[in-house]
Amino acid sequence: MAGERLQNAASVHSENWFDSTTVNMPSVRSLSGIALSALGAAQNVLGYGMSSPVARQDAFTAASASCSTDGQLSCQNSSAVADLCCFNSPGGALLQTQFWDTNPATGPDDSWTVHGLWPDNCDGTYEANCDDSRAYTNITQILQAAGKTDLLNYMNTYWTSNTGSAETFWEHEWGKHGTCISTLDPDCYTNYKPTEEVPDFFDRTISLFKSLPSYQWLSDAGITPSTTATYTLSQIQSALAKNHGGFTPYVGCASGVLDELWYFYNVKGSLQTGTFVAAESLTKSNCPSSGIKYKPKSTGSTPTSTTSSPGSTPTSSPGEAFSGSGYLNVVSGGSQKGCLISAGTWYTAGTCATISATASGSGFTLKSSKGNCGVVSGKFTCGSGVTGTVFTSSGNTLEYSGSSAFSADSTASGSTQVTVYSGTGHSTALTIQWEGR
Repeated sequence: MAGERLQNAASVHSENWFDSTTVNMPSVRSLSGIALSALGAAQNVLGYGMSSPVARQDAFTAASASCSTDGQLSCQNSSAVADLCCFNSPGGALLQTQFWDTNPATGPDDSWTVHGLWPDNCDGTYEANCDDSRAYTNITQILQAAGKTDLLNYMNTYWTSNTGSAETFWEHEWGKHGTCISTLDPDCYTNYKPTEEVPDFFDRTISLFKSLPSYQWLSDAGITPSTTATYTLSQIQSALAKNHGGFTPYVGCASGVLDELWYFYNVKGSLQTGTFVAAESLTKSNCPSSGIKYKPKSTGSTPTSTTSSPGSTPTSSPGEAFSGSGYLNVVSGGSQKGCLISAGTWYTAGTCATISATASGSGFTLKSSKGNCGVVSGKFTCGSGVTGTVFTSSGNTLEYSGSSAFSADSTASGSTQVTVYSGTGHSTALTIQWEGR
């Protein structure tokens, strides 16, 4: 399947690995649900006839079942649960899966990308392609009709394929995995209209992905992409488990090269509104115990989203010193206008680079995925050959040689990258402010 790379023997949980032991039929689907879902075969999209995206989005809101989060935890239930609109079964384990593609590279060079959200039968097996009548082939249009423009923009940056179109990849993930999630069944919606469960699936997948900044978690443990360094499996697992409630995700390799992660969850309630609880991997890693390579992406992609890199909600406040990980936002004309990306250039349509700040003497040094950051011949830049500059700050405003003044020859706009200079010698005045992660 173009867009999904789990066909090789190196992957334990390949997309076809369990197909021979499962039945591709509408499991846990009632006859009335099948009848309703059959309407979707015509690829109808809710909201095409509505006058505005707001009206379309309102039509999607609050249509799914109202579920308590005090019920039993999926895969941990002590008794049978009848209401499968509020309890995920048989796919009670839900996996948020991520790729690290290097050749060709996909997504930003300082972030993993989305593979999908998979239901697992709590034992390492899974069902697939559970409802062919809802295997929609117009995911982009469905999300547009639901008013999910921001979600689509994010997906186009962080949920891309290394072999085919993003749209085809999304269609595959929805048809194969999304249709097997019981709480997304048409019967679980009031006055169900075809496709209205689709935005719920993609919303939840992305919200989970944003809470799992794998690149940063590995980087914080000293595990960074390299053409020469190697790492042990225990190093990688420990770095990720530390941030995932102590539970080890599945770590996947292809020929000893790190390329995939699966974070396991059990759920109280539905996929749509339930509480996701971190769980231990049900699948053993296929990586060697040592000598694992974590290769840099062969080419840095050109991000198109204005959303910050995946991660938690920023926790810094004005006046907080530069420390840990964060972003360098650009303020010009009294308002924030974009940020710095990994090479140190100013960009308003790109993904903010994750920057690490490390104390040094009376100040701190900065580093992006490209390398150390510094002022070289008057230009702010980050790269492998840069000697790190010791910066200072006033609150959350960056200072160089005691001054917070930076400037550029023009204001960054769209996909045009602009060089940032120290001092006031260029026509567009700006300051650089820290936003902690």
